[in-house]
Amino acid sequence: MFHMLSCFNLKSGVTTNDFQQALAILDAHLRDINMLYSTGNIGRRKRYRIMDTDDERSHEYFFVMTFSDLSQCDRSIEYVYSEEEPGYSIHRAVWTKVDNPVFICWEDIEL
Repeated sequence: MFHMLSCFNLKSGVTTNDFQQALAILDAHLRDINMLYSTGNIGRRKRYRIMDTDDERSHEYFFVMTFSDLSQCDRSIEYVYSEEEPGYSIHRAVWTKVDNPVFICWEDIEL
């Protein structure tokens, strides 16, 4: 599996419920067209002694998108950036709600 962690803040006036609704629509659409395996729950950062050592970022929210493999992720990126509808508008409804996003990707190690 290939994963993408999204770290972000919400823009002023955007509620977590607003964001969750937009993200759920994006998740359902991408899964329907086989361009996403799953989207995890939205999390809120909790600074915790010893365990939270990232002082470089102040992001408050997080979620993980999982793709079956890097190829599925690549197809998803191409689709969203092609501006093909409805994907473009659905992705934009999520993207316009976030501020200062940072993305981290990794692939599971098969042992």
